[in-house]
Amino acid sequence: MALAIFNRSSSTSPSGGLLSRVPLWVLRFLQFVFAITVIGLYAQDLNHQRTVNKYSESRWGYATAVGTIGAVSSLLLLWPALAMFAWAWDFVVFILFIALFGLFASMFVHGKNNSSKRMKNAVWIDLINALLWLVTALYGLGLFFTRGRRSTYTGRATV
Repeated sequence: MALAIFNRSSSTSPSGGLLSRVPLWVLRFLQFVFAITVIGLYAQDLNHQRTVNKYSESRWGYATAVGTIGAVSSLLLLWPALAMFAWAWDFVVFILFIALFGLFASMFVHGKNNSSKRMKNAVWIDLINALLWLVTALYGLGLFFTRGRRSTYTGRATV
């Protein structure tokens, strides 16, 4: 009886109840933490370029914008009303982070640029963040196609 809240059926919760939401909450928290880390790592260079009155490169602006989109999205997607179609937005943010990873990996990992350890770490943080968004997209896609299915003939029974 005490565990009844963990086993709520899909008719009362589109995301499958509390127990299936806990892993998603953990992933969203990790997405938020890594997105804030991305903002901090790339915004340092933007701030440095601003203080020396140097033209700020759009790459660092893009990185900070993607980090901000990721942080805000991870918080907004915790809202249960958005859970049903969150997987589509997760794929969009995944593509943004993969583009970010590709952009900076070509500069700092494979490039002949004698770069700082901080920027090499930032590239791997981008990849981790992209993979987190891919995992939540696939998890949400799985929930979308398996939860709330009804029988063909009457539509009353859950399959």
